[in-house]
Amino acid sequence: MNPIRRALALGLAAAALAFGAQAQNRELTVASSATYAPFAFENKDKQIVGFDIDIINAIAKQQGLKIKVVNTPFTGIFGALNNGDVDLVISGVTINDKRKQSYDFTPPYFAARQLIALPRSSTVASLKDLAGKKIAVVSASTADDIASREFGKTNPNIRRFESTPLIISELAGGGVDAAMGDNGVIAYRVAQNPELKTLDDKSFPEEGFGIVVKKGDKALLDKLTAGLAAIRADGSYATIYKKWFNKDPNAR
Repeated sequence: MNPIRRALALGLAAAALAFGAQAQNRELTVASSATYAPFAFENKDKQIVGFDIDIINAIAKQQGLKIKVVNTPFTGIFGALNNGDVDLVISGVTINDKRKQSYDFTPPYFAARQLIALPRSSTVASLKDLAGKKIAVVSASTADDIASREFGKTNPNIRRFESTPLIISELAGGGVDAAMGDNGVIAYRVAQNPELKTLDDKSFPEEGFGIVVKKGDKALLDKLTAGLAAIRADGSYATIYKKWFNKDPNAR
């Protein structure tokens, strides 16, 4: 190889190595909707805390990743990932076939089901009993998908809101007949309101929450997947789970 070409090749190789090191050391931005207690919420000091936050911090520590968690409304969380404003999402996102067409997911880090919240006096006994009744869901959530399939996407009785606290507030105020969402967060919110109760429709399948990255971002996905496996193996995951749900991960 002539000297000029050799020098050019060495220069390009050095630049590639420098770029790789810079990418390795850069701070990753993590989107999470902090309206989703006990998964992610703001404490009295306005810090974002919760199960999801402890999980991603444990994974980052295990993999040597630098991260910054940014409070992002759930309705805008995928747009932020698409636009490159964030590098990954951990926000109680259910893994499903539709989302897997556009994004890549780690294996599940939490097993969930949908849960219906109702006034304590309600006689509703199943999802189908909500036909003709007003239902509050978080826009673009799994509950939104289920209600849309069951009752029609344009059904005016499906009332869409930005966050779980808003759907529970709407239910408690009598604006809707039911609210539906992920079991962990619905149960947490209903426990704070003695006028409400929960209904577990047995037709709801078990779901898995996954950490989300852009489609094809294999390097980051592999690190997150390896980190999740490691914190499960070393007991960190079980400790975090028990901290937030007061039971072991395999307990029902």
